[in-house]
Amino acid sequence: MANNPLMDRCESTIIHEDIINEVKAHMPKEESLYDLAELFKVFGDTTRIKILYALFASEMCVCDMAALLNMTQSAISHQLRVLKQARLVKFRKDGKVVYYSLDDHHIQQIFNQGLNHINE
Repeated sequence: MANNPLMDRCESTIIHEDIINEVKAHMPKEESLYDLAELFKVFGDTTRIKILYALFASEMCVCDMAALLNMTQSAISHQLRVLKQARLVKFRKDGKVVYYSLDDHHIQQIFNQGLNHINE
């Protein structure tokens, strides 16, 4: 059966103001939607996804992440900067070593929901 391009079009010209007003009342502010879109952009890179998965298991230093992911420390550091700006990872210093970890538990929940969705 061929896809009908008109199938997605509304045949009616009636605007359902009650539905529009109800939905509008529940929509987040524009700034929040922008921030959410920016957050999801951060998840759009496989290297950053791998780093976050590594940090689900344990806090790690850049050297260990580079060895685990077979990448340069410079490449890992670059991605960690993006993740820090998005408030997805935090760090602590122990002498000369900097350890990275997830900023909070919400990140793993986002990933779990995403995996559940793609595995359905």
